[in-house]
Amino acid sequence: MPIPSAFVSTARIGWKWQWNQLMKGLAPADEAGNYIRQTSQCQQAVLPKESELLNRPKEKNPHLIIGRSCPWAHRTWLVHQLRGLDESLNLLIANADHKAGRWKIYPKWIGCNSLQEIYQKCRIPLTHRATVPAIVDPIVENYPKLIGNESAQLVELLNQWPTNKSTLDLEPNGLKGEIDNWQELLQNSVNDGVYRCGFARNQSAYKQACNEMFEALKLVDHSLQKRRPWLCGESLTLADIRLFPTLIRWEIIYSPLFRCSKDPLWIFPNLWEWRQRFFALPKVAETCNPQAWLEDYFGALFPLNPSNIVPLCPDLVKMINVRAPN
Repeated sequence: MPIPSAFVSTARIGWKWQWNQLMKGLAPADEAGNYIRQTSQCQQAVLPKESELLNRPKEKNPHLIIGRSCPWAHRTWLVHQLRGLDESLNLLIANADHKAGRWKIYPKWIGCNSLQEIYQKCRIPLTHRATVPAIVDPIVENYPKLIGNESAQLVELLNQWPTNKSTLDLEPNGLKGEIDNWQELLQNSVNDGVYRCGFARNQSAYKQACNEMFEALKLVDHSLQKRRPWLCGESLTLADIRLFPTLIRWEIIYSPLFRCSKDPLWIFPNLWEWRQRFFALPKVAETCNPQAWLEDYFGALFPLNPSNIVPLCPDLVKMINVRAPN
């Protein structure tokens, strides 16, 4: 017996209303239906003194706290890996607790088993959201200190982080202006662009976000054609760091779940080769965990995936290294 059309219509209206209520909490939007990222409740990042940092025992080092699925945290993880900061900055991986809606810490660190508890121990106001990435120093004064928790600030701070090694400089002299220009384009149109597509409330808002994003990717591809191998030419920089976490999640997360599907990424051949080069850099592949991405995005974003079915995905290494069609 077919379902009565009146029942289907009523169900659609009811589901749309409930969906909008859920989305208000997950991803605020303006009156036109465009996703608006919440203002970051960030702490101004302050670089520790080299003399105080490099003589500590490893267990007393500051900790960079990241979540595997978070692209903003992925930026900081990449700088940590590429610059080899293990000797002066420990890495702490938090795990997403989908039911509680928070980041869990296991085993406990400084007596805390969640990121929220760490923030409270650092005397951060309860009104502030406990977000990754974060750098926490466990031995400042009489209580731990949150050194910083905003990714754009933290990647710059980590590029200057004290180390005994001769290491990579991701913001070379003379390139800061160009890096900042890329940051301005990429942040809104690509890094946030995927979320503006996924969290759009209506067709018009989605179409605008999607078109802007693919126009930005076209500009990146054209620039790489002239200035390869990296966004700023011969030097790997923070501009590349800020783009990679979004593009490495493209086929696995953003295209299927956030509808970033206007064109396949391989239609941008220079961008496709750039991603291959970046992925091949030492220690980059170990920062990429597709299963964690799938479980956290498809498992946590209930309004976008109410069935909670986590899809199977292709092997990341094979997918990245395949030659783009001519």
